[in-house]
Amino acid sequence: MRKVEFSPSLMTMDLDKFKEQIEFLNEHVDSFHIDIMDGHYVPNISLSPWFIEEVRKISDLPMSAHLMVTDPSFWVEQLINVKCEWICMHAEVLDGLAFRLIDHIHNAGLKAGIVLNPETPIETIFPYIELLDKITIMTVDPGFAGQRFIETTLDKIVALRKLREEHSYDYVIEMDGSSNRKSFKRIDEAGPDIYIVGRSGLFGLDKDIKIAFHRMKTDYEEMTGKIMS
Repeated sequence: MRKVEFSPSLMTMDLDKFKEQIEFLNEHVDSFHIDIMDGHYVPNISLSPWFIEEVRKISDLPMSAHLMVTDPSFWVEQLINVKCEWICMHAEVLDGLAFRLIDHIHNAGLKAGIVLNPETPIETIFPYIELLDKITIMTVDPGFAGQRFIETTLDKIVALRKLREEHSYDYVIEMDGSSNRKSFKRIDEAGPDIYIVGRSGLFGLDKDIKIAFHRMKTDYEEMTGKIMS
């Protein structure tokens, strides 16, 4: 059976309980998702490479940076410096930069990912799709937690799975946005490899991270009929 991974979006965690929540999640999830926003590409500002260094002090889990920025070159360099395992850039800002930045990330021994907004077709990344380690499909408009789930975006996940099988590509497929009890069943049918869970799917379920995680696990298992490993 396909193993599904869960990656909490730390932008939505309770920073007053930073150490407590990270230490608990260390034992229960597969990676951490770090949203980096510059206030220009999206009208919000969040987290930074410095935050990754702080998480590293109490966690050995892989970290995936999601760059919602207009100048990816600057941020890629910063993330290489802190050895962020996954560096994921928006396709919409990569015109003329994609091959150079993907190669730069790989040459640093790290993994390169691409993120697609809801309205961006997967054909946009066909010129360099074979170079990618991860493709993230936004199922909400980017920039803020709690956006409306756009169900039609899941068709891209299905298409990417088919392409991967047909061409023996190596990328993993990730979904980002409103992953929770209401959407778990439909997401599971589309079949991503990684679920990003944020406020509605995890951190907002209870102030106690142990209770919140148990509720998320129960929600996933009840809605999909599968056991969350």
